[in-house]
Amino acid sequence: MNRLIDASFVTYYPVQETTENLKIETGDGAAHRQAHVKGYGAHTAVYYMLLGQQGAERGPPCVRCKGTCTGFQTHSWRKWCGLCQCPREDHSLPTEVEEDHRIGQLLSDTRYSGLTARVKGSEGARVYKRNRMIITNPITSRKDPTFLTVTYEWAPPGLNQKLAMRYMELIPKKLQPVAGTEGAHYRRLQLVKQLPVHDYDPKYCKGLMEGEKPIMEAHVEKIKENRALPCSAKQEEKDPNATKTTNSAAEEPVDRTDYLCEFCQQLMPADAPAVYADRAGYKKQWHPACFVCCQCREPLVNLIYFWKSNRLWCGRHYWESERPRCTGCDEIIFSEHFQQHDGKTWHTEHFSCAGCEQSLVDGPYVLDSALLLCSTCSRSRAAH
Repeated sequence: MNRLIDASFVTYYPVQETTENLKIETGDGAAHRQAHVKGYGAHTAVYYMLLGQQGAERGPPCVRCKGTCTGFQTHSWRKWCGLCQCPREDHSLPTEVEEDHRIGQLLSDTRYSGLTARVKGSEGARVYKRNRMIITNPITSRKDPTFLTVTYEWAPPGLNQKLAMRYMELIPKKLQPVAGTEGAHYRRLQLVKQLPVHDYDPKYCKGLMEGEKPIMEAHVEKIKENRALPCSAKQEEKDPNATKTTNSAAEEPVDRTDYLCEFCQQLMPADAPAVYADRAGYKKQWHPACFVCCQCREPLVNLIYFWKSNRLWCGRHYWESERPRCTGCDEIIFSEHFQQHDGKTWHTEHFSCAGCEQSLVDGPYVLDSALLLCSTCSRSRAAH
Protein backbone atom coordinates (compact mmCIF):
# COMPACT_ATOMS: atom_id res chain seq x y z
CA MET A 1 0.00 0.00 0.00
CA ASN A 2 1.13 3.53 -0.67
CA ARG A 3 1.85 5.65 2.36
CA LEU A 4 0.24 8.99 1.66
CA ILE A 5 2.03 12.16 2.65
CA ASP A 6 -0.70 14.74 2.93
CA ALA A 7 0.58 18.16 1.95
CA SER A 8 -2.54 19.79 3.30
CA PHE A 9 -3.62 17.76 6.32
CA VAL A 10 -4.62 20.08 9.12
CA THR A 11 -3.74 18.03 12.20
CA TYR A 12 -0.18 18.06 13.53
CA TYR A 13 1.28 14.63 14.13
CA PRO A 14 4.56 14.75 16.08
CA VAL A 15 6.43 11.47 15.74
CA GLN A 16 6.98 9.95 19.15
CA GLU A 17 8.52 6.60 18.25
CA THR A 18 12.28 6.11 18.52
CA THR A 19 14.70 3.34 17.66
CA GLU A 20 18.33 2.74 18.54
CA ASN A 21 19.62 4.66 15.57
CA LEU A 22 16.85 7.14 14.74
CA LYS A 23 14.71 9.72 16.41
CA ILE A 24 12.52 12.52 15.09
CA GLU A 25 12.29 15.77 17.01
CA THR A 26 9.56 18.36 16.74
CA GLY A 27 9.90 21.98 17.56
CA ASP A 28 7.42 24.14 18.77
CA GLY A 29 9.52 46.63 8.74
CA ALA A 30 10.34 49.16 7.64
CA ALA A 31 7.80 51.91 7.10
CA HIS A 32 6.58 51.91 3.51
CA ARG A 33 7.33 54.82 1.23
CA GLN A 34 4.38 56.95 0.16
CA ALA A 35 5.92 59.27 -2.42
CA HIS A 36 3.91 59.80 -5.58
CA VAL A 37 5.28 60.46 -9.02
CA LYS A 38 3.10 63.21 -10.45
CA GLY A 39 5.47 65.35 -12.45
CA TYR A 40 9.01 66.52 -12.80
CA GLY A 41 10.21 70.08 -12.32
CA ALA A 42 12.86 71.93 -10.37
CA HIS A 43 12.87 69.29 -7.61
CA THR A 44 13.45 66.32 -9.93
CA ALA A 45 17.11 65.79 -8.97
CA VAL A 46 16.22 65.84 -5.28
CA TYR A 47 13.45 63.31 -5.84
CA TYR A 48 15.79 60.95 -7.69
CA MET A 49 18.31 61.15 -4.88
CA LEU A 50 15.70 60.25 -2.26
CA LEU A 51 14.24 57.50 -4.43
CA GLY A 52 17.50 55.60 -4.64
CA GLN A 53 19.16 56.58 -1.40
CA GLN A 54 20.88 53.82 0.55
CA GLY A 55 19.97 52.85 4.08
CA ALA A 56 22.38 52.60 6.98
CA GLU A 57 21.93 48.86 7.50
CA ARG A 58 24.99 46.78 6.67
CA GLY A 59 25.15 43.02 6.56
CA PRO A 60 27.44 40.14 5.56
CA PRO A 61 29.47 40.41 2.33
CA CYS A 62 28.20 38.86 -0.89
CA VAL A 63 29.24 35.26 -1.50
CA ARG A 64 28.88 35.72 -5.25
CA CYS A 65 31.08 38.79 -5.58
CA LYS A 66 34.14 37.08 -4.09
CA GLY A 67 35.29 39.85 -1.79
CA THR A 68 34.43 42.90 -3.89
CA CYS A 69 31.29 43.56 -1.79
CA THR A 70 32.23 44.61 1.73
CA GLY A 71 28.78 43.97 3.17
CA PHE A 72 25.09 44.07 2.33
CA GLN A 73 23.89 47.66 2.13
CA THR A 74 20.13 48.16 2.23
CA HIS A 75 18.57 49.95 -0.71
CA SER A 76 15.65 52.22 0.07
CA TRP A 77 13.22 50.08 -1.95
CA ARG A 78 14.99 47.49 -4.08
CA LYS A 79 15.56 44.03 -2.63
CA TRP A 80 19.20 43.99 -3.59
CA CYS A 81 22.47 45.24 -2.11
CA GLY A 82 23.18 48.90 -2.81
CA LEU A 83 26.85 48.08 -3.38
CA CYS A 84 26.90 45.00 -5.63
CA GLN A 85 23.23 44.81 -6.77
CA CYS A 86 23.04 41.14 -5.75
CA PRO A 87 19.95 39.96 -3.80
CA ARG A 88 19.97 39.70 -0.03
CA GLU A 89 19.96 35.91 -0.16
CA ASP A 90 23.42 36.04 -1.80
CA HIS A 91 24.65 37.70 1.40
CA SER A 92 22.72 35.84 4.08
CA LEU A 93 19.55 33.83 4.60
CA PRO A 94 16.97 34.12 7.38
CA THR A 95 17.71 32.09 10.49
CA GLU A 96 15.67 29.00 11.30
CA VAL A 97 13.82 30.98 13.96
CA GLU A 98 12.94 33.68 11.42
CA GLU A 99 11.80 31.02 8.93
CA ASP A 100 9.49 29.38 11.46
CA HIS A 101 8.02 32.71 12.52
CA ARG A 102 7.32 33.69 8.90
CA ILE A 103 5.63 30.40 8.06
CA GLY A 104 3.73 30.62 11.34
CA GLN A 105 2.41 34.01 10.27
CA LEU A 106 1.37 32.63 6.88
CA LEU A 107 -0.63 29.86 8.55
CA SER A 108 -2.01 31.91 11.45
CA ASP A 109 -5.69 32.83 11.57
CA THR A 110 -6.51 30.00 9.18
CA ARG A 111 -7.88 26.49 9.59
CA TYR A 112 -4.26 25.34 9.48
CA SER A 113 -3.16 27.21 12.59
CA GLY A 114 -2.92 23.80 14.31
CA LEU A 115 0.44 23.46 12.59
CA THR A 116 1.68 26.45 14.59
CA ALA A 117 2.28 27.25 18.24
CA ARG A 118 1.64 30.50 20.07
CA VAL A 119 4.75 32.49 20.95
CA LYS A 120 4.85 33.17 24.66
CA GLY A 121 4.79 36.82 25.63
CA SER A 122 3.61 37.98 22.21
CA GLU A 123 0.30 39.41 21.11
CA GLY A 124 -1.03 36.63 18.92
CA ALA A 125 2.23 35.79 17.12
CA ARG A 126 2.60 32.16 16.09
CA VAL A 127 5.53 29.98 15.06
CA TYR A 128 5.53 27.00 12.71
CA LYS A 129 6.13 23.63 14.37
CA ARG A 130 8.77 22.19 12.09
CA ASN A 131 9.82 18.55 12.22
CA ARG A 132 13.53 17.80 12.42
CA MET A 133 14.97 14.32 12.08
CA ILE A 134 18.14 13.14 13.81
CA ILE A 135 19.81 9.86 12.86
CA THR A 136 22.51 8.39 15.07
CA ASN A 137 24.48 5.55 13.51
CA PRO A 138 27.03 3.62 15.58
CA ILE A 139 30.50 3.21 14.07
CA THR A 140 31.74 -0.22 15.16
CA SER A 141 34.89 -0.41 13.03
CA ARG A 142 36.89 1.54 15.59
CA LYS A 143 38.32 0.25 18.85
CA ASP A 144 36.14 2.58 20.89
CA PRO A 145 32.56 2.68 19.56
CA THR A 146 31.48 6.12 18.34
CA PHE A 147 28.39 7.52 16.73
CA LEU A 148 27.79 9.41 13.51
CA THR A 149 24.91 11.86 13.87
CA VAL A 150 23.07 13.24 10.85
CA THR A 151 20.47 15.98 11.29
CA TYR A 152 17.76 16.70 8.74
CA GLU A 153 16.63 20.31 9.13
CA TRP A 154 13.15 19.37 7.93
CA ALA A 155 11.24 16.11 7.67
CA PRO A 156 7.62 15.42 6.62
CA PRO A 157 5.43 15.27 9.75
CA GLY A 158 3.17 12.34 10.43
CA LEU A 159 5.44 9.58 9.14
CA ASN A 160 7.13 6.96 11.27
CA GLN A 161 10.90 6.70 11.22
CA LYS A 162 11.15 4.13 8.46
CA LEU A 163 8.87 6.01 6.10
CA ALA A 164 10.51 9.34 6.86
CA MET A 165 13.85 7.92 5.79
CA ARG A 166 12.26 6.31 2.74
CA TYR A 167 10.86 9.73 1.80
CA MET A 168 14.36 11.25 1.98
CA GLU A 169 15.76 8.47 -0.16
CA LEU A 170 13.22 9.26 -2.89
CA ILE A 171 14.42 12.84 -3.39
CA PRO A 172 17.81 13.64 -4.99
CA LYS A 173 20.66 13.44 -2.50
CA LYS A 174 21.78 16.99 -3.31
CA LEU A 175 18.33 18.23 -2.22
CA GLN A 176 18.12 16.31 1.04
CA PRO A 177 18.06 18.92 3.85
CA VAL A 178 20.95 17.52 5.89
CA ALA A 179 22.38 20.21 8.16
CA GLY A 180 25.54 21.79 6.78
CA THR A 181 25.06 20.50 3.22
CA GLU A 182 24.06 21.93 -0.14
CA GLY A 183 20.61 20.41 0.31
CA ALA A 184 19.99 22.29 3.56
CA HIS A 185 21.07 25.56 1.94
CA TYR A 186 18.84 24.85 -1.05
CA ARG A 187 15.78 24.35 1.19
CA ARG A 188 16.37 27.64 3.00
CA LEU A 189 16.97 29.46 -0.28
CA GLN A 190 13.76 28.08 -1.75
CA LEU A 191 11.79 29.29 1.27
CA VAL A 192 12.95 32.83 0.47
CA LYS A 193 12.21 32.48 -3.24
CA GLN A 194 8.94 30.56 -3.11
CA LEU A 195 7.43 32.36 -0.11
CA PRO A 196 8.67 35.98 -0.19
CA VAL A 197 7.71 37.55 3.12
CA HIS A 198 6.73 40.78 1.35
CA ASP A 199 4.01 38.86 -0.50
CA TYR A 200 1.95 38.43 2.66
CA ASP A 201 3.30 40.86 5.29
CA PRO A 202 2.78 44.58 4.57
CA LYS A 203 5.46 45.67 7.01
CA TYR A 204 8.10 44.28 4.64
CA CYS A 205 6.67 46.20 1.67
CA LYS A 206 8.21 49.47 0.53
CA GLY A 207 6.15 49.87 -2.61
CA LEU A 208 2.69 50.25 -1.04
CA MET A 209 1.06 53.60 -1.65
CA GLU A 210 -1.26 55.26 0.82
CA GLY A 211 -4.54 53.35 0.97
CA GLU A 212 -3.11 50.13 -0.55
CA LYS A 213 -2.26 48.40 2.73
CA PRO A 214 -5.91 47.46 3.52
CA ILE A 215 -6.29 46.15 -0.03
CA MET A 216 -3.23 43.95 0.40
CA GLU A 217 -4.34 42.70 3.82
CA ALA A 218 -7.77 41.72 2.48
CA HIS A 219 -6.20 39.96 -0.49
CA VAL A 220 -3.79 38.07 1.76
CA GLU A 221 -6.57 36.86 4.05
CA LYS A 222 -8.61 35.66 1.10
CA ILE A 223 -5.68 33.71 -0.31
CA LYS A 224 -4.67 32.23 3.05
CA GLU A 225 -8.13 30.79 3.50
CA ASN A 226 -8.87 29.70 -0.03
CA ARG A 227 -5.52 28.87 -1.61
CA ALA A 228 -2.52 28.59 0.70
CA LEU A 229 -2.15 25.09 2.10
CA PRO A 230 0.35 24.15 4.78
CA CYS A 231 3.31 21.85 4.85
CA SER A 232 2.23 18.87 6.90
CA ALA A 233 2.10 15.16 6.40
CA LYS A 234 0.11 12.17 7.45
CA GLN A 235 0.79 8.46 7.32
CA GLU A 236 -2.24 6.68 6.04
CA GLU A 237 -2.96 3.16 4.89
CA LYS A 238 -5.76 2.62 2.47
CA ASP A 239 -8.59 0.37 3.53
CA PRO A 240 -9.99 -1.46 0.47
CA ASN A 241 -13.48 -1.28 1.96
CA ALA A 242 -13.36 2.41 2.86
CA THR A 243 -14.44 5.49 1.00
CA LYS A 244 -13.03 8.98 1.16
CA THR A 245 -15.06 12.19 1.19
CA THR A 246 -13.32 14.86 -0.85
CA ASN A 247 -13.69 18.64 -0.94
CA SER A 248 -16.52 18.25 -3.41
CA ALA A 249 -18.38 16.04 -0.89
CA ALA A 250 -18.40 13.17 -3.39
CA GLU A 251 -17.40 9.71 -2.24
CA GLU A 252 -14.68 7.95 -4.15
CA PRO A 253 -13.31 4.44 -3.71
CA VAL A 254 -9.76 4.20 -2.45
CA ASP A 255 -9.07 0.57 -3.28
CA ARG A 256 -7.09 1.32 -6.44
CA THR A 257 -3.53 0.02 -6.67
CA ASP A 258 -2.57 1.44 -10.08
CA TYR A 259 -2.03 5.10 -9.22
CA LEU A 260 0.21 7.10 -11.53
CA CYS A 261 2.24 10.11 -10.48
CA GLU A 262 0.50 13.28 -11.67
CA PHE A 263 3.81 14.79 -12.79
CA CYS A 264 5.82 12.03 -14.43
CA GLN A 265 2.93 9.63 -15.11
CA GLN A 266 4.96 6.70 -13.80
CA LEU A 267 3.46 4.04 -11.54
CA MET A 268 3.46 4.81 -7.83
CA PRO A 269 5.32 2.05 -5.89
CA ALA A 270 3.00 0.33 -3.45
CA ASP A 271 5.61 0.20 -0.68
CA ALA A 272 6.81 3.83 -0.85
CA PRO A 273 5.52 7.17 0.48
CA ALA A 274 3.30 9.14 -1.89
CA VAL A 275 2.45 12.82 -1.64
CA TYR A 276 -1.11 13.95 -2.11
CA ALA A 277 -2.84 17.33 -1.99
CA ASP A 278 -6.12 17.55 -0.12
CA ARG A 279 -7.65 19.94 -2.65
CA ALA A 280 -6.74 17.62 -5.50
CA GLY A 281 -8.29 14.53 -3.89
CA TYR A 282 -6.92 11.04 -3.34
CA LYS A 283 -6.96 10.20 -7.03
CA LYS A 284 -3.99 12.53 -7.59
CA GLN A 285 -0.66 11.47 -6.12
CA TRP A 286 2.95 12.48 -6.62
CA HIS A 287 6.36 10.98 -6.03
CA PRO A 288 8.19 13.03 -3.35
CA ALA A 289 10.60 14.38 -6.00
CA CYS A 290 7.71 15.20 -8.38
CA PHE A 291 5.75 17.48 -6.04
CA VAL A 292 6.82 20.63 -7.90
CA CYS A 293 5.49 24.04 -8.95
CA CYS A 294 3.78 24.04 -12.34
CA GLN A 295 5.71 27.17 -13.38
CA CYS A 296 9.29 26.96 -12.07
CA ARG A 297 9.34 23.14 -11.74
CA GLU A 298 11.14 23.51 -8.41
CA PRO A 299 10.21 21.11 -5.57
CA LEU A 300 7.66 22.74 -3.28
CA VAL A 301 9.63 23.58 -0.18
CA ASN A 302 8.37 22.02 3.07
CA LEU A 303 5.44 20.68 0.99
CA ILE A 304 3.80 24.15 1.02
CA TYR A 305 1.64 24.47 -2.06
CA PHE A 306 -1.07 26.61 -3.60
CA TRP A 307 -3.81 25.03 -5.70
CA LYS A 308 -5.28 26.77 -8.74
CA SER A 309 -6.58 25.67 -12.15
CA ASN A 310 -6.08 22.04 -11.13
CA ARG A 311 -2.33 22.58 -10.75
CA LEU A 312 0.27 22.98 -8.00
CA TRP A 313 1.89 26.38 -7.53
CA CYS A 314 4.61 27.76 -5.31
CA GLY A 315 3.69 30.92 -3.44
CA ARG A 316 5.65 33.26 -5.69
CA HIS A 317 4.13 32.09 -8.94
CA TYR A 318 0.66 31.77 -7.47
CA TRP A 319 0.73 35.44 -6.46
CA GLU A 320 2.00 36.39 -9.90
CA SER A 321 -0.95 34.54 -11.44
CA GLU A 322 -3.25 36.79 -9.39
CA ARG A 323 -1.59 40.20 -9.71
CA PRO A 324 1.50 41.63 -11.45
CA ARG A 325 4.84 41.77 -9.64
CA CYS A 326 7.13 44.79 -9.80
CA THR A 327 10.42 43.91 -11.49
CA GLY A 328 12.11 46.71 -9.58
CA CYS A 329 11.15 45.98 -5.95
CA ASP A 330 9.88 42.38 -6.33
CA GLU A 331 6.61 43.27 -4.60
CA ILE A 332 3.07 42.59 -5.77
CA ILE A 333 1.44 45.61 -7.43
CA PHE A 334 -1.91 46.56 -5.93
CA SER A 335 -2.31 49.77 -7.91
CA GLU A 336 -4.21 49.72 -11.18
CA HIS A 337 -1.62 52.08 -12.69
CA PHE A 338 1.76 50.59 -13.51
CA GLN A 339 4.34 50.36 -16.28
CA GLN A 340 4.72 47.42 -18.63
CA HIS A 341 7.43 46.45 -21.09
CA ASP A 342 8.39 43.18 -22.73
CA GLY A 343 6.14 41.13 -20.45
CA LYS A 344 7.48 42.74 -17.27
CA THR A 345 5.78 45.18 -14.93
CA TRP A 346 6.88 47.96 -12.58
CA HIS A 347 5.32 50.30 -10.07
CA THR A 348 5.25 53.62 -11.87
CA GLU A 349 7.55 55.17 -9.25
CA HIS A 350 9.97 52.23 -9.65
CA PHE A 351 10.25 52.55 -13.42
CA SER A 352 13.73 54.00 -13.03
CA CYS A 353 17.31 53.34 -14.10
CA ALA A 354 19.07 50.64 -12.09
CA GLY A 355 22.28 52.60 -12.44
CA CYS A 356 21.54 56.25 -11.72
CA GLU A 357 17.96 55.88 -10.41
CA GLN A 358 16.48 58.55 -12.66
CA SER A 359 12.87 58.00 -13.68
CA LEU A 360 12.36 56.55 -17.15
CA VAL A 361 8.60 57.05 -17.34
CA ASP A 362 8.89 59.72 -20.02
CA GLY A 363 12.36 59.00 -21.34
CA PRO A 364 14.25 56.45 -23.44
CA TYR A 365 15.37 53.27 -21.75
CA VAL A 366 16.97 49.89 -22.39
CA LEU A 367 16.00 46.57 -20.81
CA ASP A 368 19.23 44.65 -20.29
CA SER A 369 18.85 41.20 -18.67
CA ALA A 370 15.82 42.40 -16.66
CA LEU A 371 17.71 45.55 -15.63
CA LEU A 372 16.06 48.81 -16.64
CA LEU A 373 18.72 51.31 -17.73
CA CYS A 374 18.84 54.80 -19.16
CA SER A 375 20.78 55.33 -22.38
CA THR A 376 23.85 56.68 -20.59
CA CYS A 377 24.07 53.82 -18.07
CA SER A 378 23.43 51.28 -20.82
CA ARG A 379 26.37 52.59 -22.85
CA SER A 380 28.58 52.62 -19.78
CA ARG A 381 27.60 49.04 -18.93
CA ALA A 382 28.32 47.90 -22.48
CA ALA A 383 31.74 49.56 -22.39
CA HIS A 384 32.75 47.54 -19.34
